[in-house]
Amino acid sequence: MLSINPNDLSERENYKFLIGSIVPRPIALITTQSKEGVVNIAPFSFFNIVTSNPPILAVGFQRKKGQLKDTARNIFDNKQAVIHIVDSFNVEDANQTAANLGIDESELEKTHFHLIPSTLVDVPAIKESQIRFEVSLYDSISIENNQEKTSDLLLLKVLQYHINEAIYENGRINPSQLNPIARMAGHDYSELGRLFTIPRPD
Repeated sequence: MLSINPNDLSERENYKFLIGSIVPRPIALITTQSKEGVVNIAPFSFFNIVTSNPPILAVGFQRKKGQLKDTARNIFDNKQAVIHIVDSFNVEDANQTAANLGIDESELEKTHFHLIPSTLVDVPAIKESQIRFEVSLYDSISIENNQEKTSDLLLLKVLQYHINEAIYENGRINPSQLNPIARMAGHDYSELGRLFTIPRPD
């Protein structure tokens, strides 16, 4: 067994080790809106559930040279966002939103996505999504390394669920119909593999 101290690795080496080890990772495709009204769309795979009571999702945002990403900055500014689940039907367009654009440019122009109004937040949603969550900022933690802010962990409270009725059966989501796409390392993604059941012990 190889043992490595993360302090002996560069930031990039730590990043590669983590994203290659913690797989597959669900992808949050997030829409936010700037103060100027520009809609930002971006995918994030440092994403998961925190709790169901109340329903809270967590997203980690890495900074570039100490600067906030547009998505994080927009959420800090207006406390709102919409999180969409990436699936086999929208993954190609979702990938296009990862392009590095200026603060006054919208990733929407690089996709075939269409925006629709949300119910409880001002941020528009993506029509081509089978599951989405309207969220508000619940809390945040800034993470530092050597007195430099390197990332932000945002806790986002779900205000409203939107689910394609075709994949929702008897109060449960059919994973085969959703066909979620997960993030691997590098440029790789993965589809849903074999499902199996193991009963929990009492």
